[in-house]
Amino acid sequence: MASWWSFRCLWLCYILGQFNVLYVKTDWPSLNTSNIQLLGLFYDAPNGSDPLLDYTHSLAMFKSAIILAQQYNITIEGEFIGWQSITTDGDIMHGLRSTCQMTSKSNIVGIVGPYLSRESLVIAPFGASIGIPVISHSSTDPELSDRSAYPTYYRTIPADDTAALAIGQLFIRFNWTSCIVIYQNDAFGEGFEQAISDVFDNYNLTITETIMFNIATLSIRGDLKSLLINNPTRIVLLWAQPDYTTLILQSALNSGVLGPSFVWILSADIELNSFDAQWYPNLIGMFTMEAVVGNVINAPINTTLLNDAYKIWQTYEPESFPGSTNVDYTALFAFDATWTLIQALVQLCSNVSTNSSSSCISFTNDTFCFDKTFLNTDNLLNIINSNTFLGVTGPIQFSPNTTNRVNGTYFILKNVQSASGSIQYVPVMSWSNSQIWTLYTSTSVILWPGNTLTLPSDSASASGVTFRIAIYEVTPFTIVTQTTDSFGNITTTYTGYMPDLINYLQTNMSFIPQIILVPSNNTYDDLIDAVANGMYDMVVADVTVTSAREELVDFSASIFDDSLRIIIREAPSVNIDWLAFLKPFSRTLWLTILGTVIYASILIFLIERPYNEALQDRSVISASAMSTWYSMATIMACAPDFNVTTAAGRLLTIGLYILSLILLAAYTANLASDLTIQKSQTVVSGIDDIKNGKIPFSRIGILVGSAMEDYYLQEVSSGSRNFYPLTSVTEAYDKLLNGVIDASFMDIGPLEYATTHSYCNLTLVGADFDASAFGIVYQKDWIYAKELDVNLLSLREQGVLDDLRAKWFEGGDCSQTDDSGTAMTVESLGGLFLTFGVISILSLLLFVWLKRSIIKDYFKSRKRGRSLVITPNTLKEEHSQVTVAE
Repeated sequence: MASWWSFRCLWLCYILGQFNVLYVKTDWPSLNTSNIQLLGLFYDAPNGSDPLLDYTHSLAMFKSAIILAQQYNITIEGEFIGWQSITTDGDIMHGLRSTCQMTSKSNIVGIVGPYLSRESLVIAPFGASIGIPVISHSSTDPELSDRSAYPTYYRTIPADDTAALAIGQLFIRFNWTSCIVIYQNDAFGEGFEQAISDVFDNYNLTITETIMFNIATLSIRGDLKSLLINNPTRIVLLWAQPDYTTLILQSALNSGVLGPSFVWILSADIELNSFDAQWYPNLIGMFTMEAVVGNVINAPINTTLLNDAYKIWQTYEPESFPGSTNVDYTALFAFDATWTLIQALVQLCSNVSTNSSSSCISFTNDTFCFDKTFLNTDNLLNIINSNTFLGVTGPIQFSPNTTNRVNGTYFILKNVQSASGSIQYVPVMSWSNSQIWTLYTSTSVILWPGNTLTLPSDSASASGVTFRIAIYEVTPFTIVTQTTDSFGNITTTYTGYMPDLINYLQTNMSFIPQIILVPSNNTYDDLIDAVANGMYDMVVADVTVTSAREELVDFSASIFDDSLRIIIREAPSVNIDWLAFLKPFSRTLWLTILGTVIYASILIFLIERPYNEALQDRSVISASAMSTWYSMATIMACAPDFNVTTAAGRLLTIGLYILSLILLAAYTANLASDLTIQKSQTVVSGIDDIKNGKIPFSRIGILVGSAMEDYYLQEVSSGSRNFYPLTSVTEAYDKLLNGVIDASFMDIGPLEYATTHSYCNLTLVGADFDASAFGIVYQKDWIYAKELDVNLLSLREQGVLDDLRAKWFEGGDCSQTDDSGTAMTVESLGGLFLTFGVISILSLLLFVWLKRSIIKDYFKSRKRGRSLVITPNTLKEEHSQVTVAE
């Protein structure tokens, strides 16, 4: 019994529910029995639990316009205008079939709609084939603007080519130059993509990427995150229906590309509360650009007509009326489309009834839709093209040249801003066909992504971006130090030129560095390949810029000016050559000079002795010695202690002077040359010695996979790998010290550091060669390249790079002298000093020999016990009595 009563209650509820549904559905007065009808095509999302707002609002305003005409007592040949409506689902064939069925059984004299551009591309030609006007309230595809292709088509909403023009002017206003375009793959999206491309070309703006959203698979081509992050621009235009827009935005939120780094501009409002509250901070700063009606930007509209329509809506369907300020704008465009047809039909029938007795609403008698034709098409279209009235959206006027309205085109830019723990749309700017973008009100404030008031750049910024930065251990560019605390925890720290440079760049660019130490068995070419394959975002190391590498990756501005230098072991000590000072002249020449001195001495003795007091009163030996002294002193450019007195002696002296001038000059030049050669007796003296094979190629160490290897193969060995392969810089030093190799050449920076700080037994020889530069390595067309280069140039201008070079490369523990590069050593002239020593000893012996009698007497007196005091006067007196002969 209880179950019976439960069943009766359920049945009663069902009956009441059905009654309520029937009541709502029949609440609007039925006018579908009229012989003159308008057809409305309105889109609603298929499989939706609730009808779309723009569907509900547009259908209500369409009906309100027709009922308002009835209230205004507007009739056509004594009949009120009726309506029929079709709910479309986006399938163009479904819409065409329903339209065909409706026009077959009813006298449809005009169509309001469709909503979707892809539907209009089919319905507009159908309307032209049967001769009735089609006025859309929502289709914006620019292709539909062609009057010759769509002769009976009109639209009250601005076309997307107008929207594209407004967007182009918005970019000029904000100094943006590029963007990404995401569009749905139908007439609506593809039409806008073509329109915005044309506008950007005219304004010299750039679309860096176009991304298509497939409305069948509800997905885009490719990975949204990588497409946006790897793009150089940070402005995104999203042109899609609201339901698709919501899907795309959710994907962007999940991928982290909707928020502080990107500015999104949408084609329509979406329900913000459809997103989880955790995403609200990311949605702040987003924009929507929407076509609006005139009163939104204080332009004139027909408020009387609008208020009357709202009254009708509230009368017949009050539960769906959202309030006058919340009515969807497409509904108002639908009202003006309907009112345009009503006004044109009234005028058509007024003209026909005046000039003819036939009906103004006449069709062929065919019942098949494609064969049924309206007979007053031209007159009706002429009236639509010439009529002008003030509608609820603004001035309504059309032209025979285009399907778009002539004026009354308005857009507003809405900004998503925070409001009491939630977010909302706030109008911030407005645009019309008579005035470009201006602030919506004088107090309007734009809130940009990241909750900031600062206008962002359209270029990608490194701020807040995590970079995978590879470093390579080469002292002093990167020095790796590991320390162990009391708990056994190992801490690795990086110091050196490159870590300091990374710190400076991080401070200026605000990126987040993820430092990765590359294993030492990797070559420099391995680093290049790793960056090209996306393993690292950057390599900050001593990587030389070469043409071959630039085919795979890109390099930043120079971070270190580089060249190559040869390194060898320190040369052993120079062996003493006692006769080195005699080598400038040959033995024959020295004998010739000696003979010349003897010959000149004999001539001086013969010519001068009879007349020169200095040679008179002397023994033959003494006079000969004085003559020899004169000849030697003259040849050596010294002043002898006596002068010649005869003409022949003077002439001979001139000859000796000439001989002295030439011999001294030649001796000096040859001696300097010999000493220079002796001082540079190293394994090699420069790169030319290596090229000429002065040392075996197998004893030249070359770092494999480096720019040095490229240079060797191109400039030295003609492609032959006949060198000793090295795997690291440290190995090069060890092989040199162990005698495995005799020379190597590498980047000058590490070599200068090594020879002044650690490897004191190694030295650099020759001039540097193959000037180049180190650069930061990153992928081709890296979006942060320009920002990185600007900061590097700034650091160079501020002297930071010079300071880093001085900090890490100057000084050292190896003892060096300032004259090590140019000064002569004692060993090179040791024989000369030895000769002087021998001569000085001989002079001392000569002195003793000449004083032998005095010395002998001194020792005799000591033996006899007598003291002999030797005074200067005594020595002088004794000396005057001793001759050379004695």
